Amino acid sequence: MPPIVNSAVENAGDFVALTDMQRLVYSKEIRFQALPIMKFLQFAVRKTELLVAPGRQVRFLKYNDLGRGGRIINESDDIPSKALSDSYIDVTVYEYGNSVWNHELLVRSSFDDVLASTSKLLGRDYAYVVDELLRDTVLGGTNVVYGGQRASLGAVTSSDILNLAAIKDAVEVLASNNAPKINNDYYACFLHPHQARGLRDDARWQNVQQYAFMGNQVSPPIIGEIGRIEDVRFIETTQMTATTGSAFDIYKAVVFGDDAYAFAESLPVELREATENKFGRRHGLAWYSIMGSKIFTDENIVRIETA
Repeated sequence: MPPIVNSAVENAGDFVALTDMQRLVYSKEIRFQALPIMKFLQFAVRKTELLVAPGRQVRFLKYNDLGRGGRIINESDDIPSKALSDSYIDVTVYEYGNSVWNHELLVRSSFDDVLASTSKLLGRDYAYVVDELLRDTVLGGTNVVYGGQRASLGAVTSSDILNLAAIKDAVEVLASNNAPKINNDYYACFLHPHQARGLRDDARWQNVQQYAFMGNQVSPPIIGEIGRIEDVRFIETTQMTATTGSAFDIYKAVVFGDDAYAFAESLPVELREATENKFGRRHGLAWYSIMGSKIFTDENIVRIETA
């Protein structure tokens, strides 16, 4: 069998290089492979701004609530008018990326499409990086409740796991802050599998299979969704890592409503290629993006810290 040149062509320098069309296709492949993993991005307020403002910032416009009406309008009166007021959220963007180097011999002789497999792995890596960026952002909210209804993290004991009482405490904070529900239907919660285990024991817990395919779901299915209780839908992810303590680990969950955090892109993810290396015997493929994240509305986020 003749050697296979995978998804590439020979150029004048006698080494394998991607065409512009293939580079575009693989850039889209990176985004496609990333989608099933990107659990946080589906709730972010998003904006792509190719020309960033000075200071590498992408600016979001945020409208404030109207001043209340509420008085009786007499027949001869005009409807009262309120002025719109707004504020800006500036998100600083940074460069992100990762790369893989393949040897010329592997690209030419492998029975596998090495470049396609590489783009798949790069897509997964990009997804995890974006998820971690957004996770760190949303965990930076200032509203916190603790397991066992404790007053501080230092008072939390090993038996204070995530339960319905902690979820209700978080929802109480959100409701008191007038945090809008997502799609006017639910709050969302990211949590670690360890925390989800305790909630599943509650008699009021609904597995996602109980309602997602029954024709009565108001909102589309959420990537990673495992179930619902009260008005909160839960997304399980190991991105919610534990903090190792001297006696027991501390886990963090986050419950939030609409317009909670923002994701800005100055350059959407794309595939970059490096061929001028070691006389063309090594070929580098990288994903590259310019992006950033920031809390959009702090009142709409509550962090829960439990054992």
